[in-house]
Amino acid sequence: MNSGKGLRAGLVGLGSMGRHHARILAGLDGVEFVGVVDPMGDKHGAAQGAPVLDTVEQLIELGVDYAVVACPTALHEEVGLQFAEAGVCALIEKPLADTVDGARRLVEAFESRGLVAGVGHIERCNPALRSLRSRLEAGELGDVYQVVTRRQGPFPHRIADVGVVKDLATHDIDLTGWVTGSSYVSITAHTVSKSGRPHEDMVSAVGRLDDGTMVNHLVNWLSPLKERFTSVTGERGCFIADTLTADLTFHSNAAVTTEWEALRAFRGVSEGDMIRYAIPKREPLLVEHELFRDAVLGEPADICTLRQGLRTVEVAASVLESAAGNRSISLKSEDLTTHGS
Repeated sequence: MNSGKGLRAGLVGLGSMGRHHARILAGLDGVEFVGVVDPMGDKHGAAQGAPVLDTVEQLIELGVDYAVVACPTALHEEVGLQFAEAGVCALIEKPLADTVDGARRLVEAFESRGLVAGVGHIERCNPALRSLRSRLEAGELGDVYQVVTRRQGPFPHRIADVGVVKDLATHDIDLTGWVTGSSYVSITAHTVSKSGRPHEDMVSAVGRLDDGTMVNHLVNWLSPLKERFTSVTGERGCFIADTLTADLTFHSNAAVTTEWEALRAFRGVSEGDMIRYAIPKREPLLVEHELFRDAVLGEPADICTLRQGLRTVEVAASVLESAAGNRSISLKSEDLTTHGS
């Protein structure tokens, strides 16, 4: 490993996400940003002074300790395997790969060489979700009953190679498993394609986790309303995270009895206090880079591993399979089986 000014890092891709990675890498403590690969060049002046290269081989020849892979999803496997074969650690943008088999090959390539590798599921670094997860781990909600996510907004013209399931729903699949510490065991989904593109632009999915928690996801590119909503309901109330504003609120179940006879007849929960938490709001992408840098240095760091990224790709594939076949999909370990709905 480099022992000079710090870790030597490179980047593949200067698209809408790659430009942000370049900005973070250029100012990241303990890291020297040595080069970026993009055959299209630096059309937006985003390289932050780093040399712009034509090929991954040229970047590897510069001597990098790790690289960030932010090229189109269809190229993740090819580029990731190049870095693995060269002994270079890699942070690969989500989703890990375009296919389940491709994701598995990446897992094997990096694990077999003992290389640190992660997936850029950036919602894990959102302040609201990090606070939510720590509160769930502390038992503040008690038993968890349901996770509901809504992720919708206008069509992003930056996306051309995948549909809404692989681009957006993978965020919700990963964050659901991450905040609850549980795995999907079944999923049922419906999709539509209304924008005239070959891929789906809306999905509605219902699932179940291995601890019995119910899951609902609504994701689309067809709404003028931009929304990033996650709610977790349990025995003591409901947490609501808005990841656009990084706000977290808690709606508690009231313990106070009511004198209104019509409401007393309902033997369920009742509305209690609402708390809006004041939490530090650091940029999620910076936090993601800091965690991965620390992991490469061998320090304890909560990154999304390739194996976890593989699981998300498997669940996303099951969402598409369910919608195409109008049936429920069961997920067992890393093997997928189907059963009739």
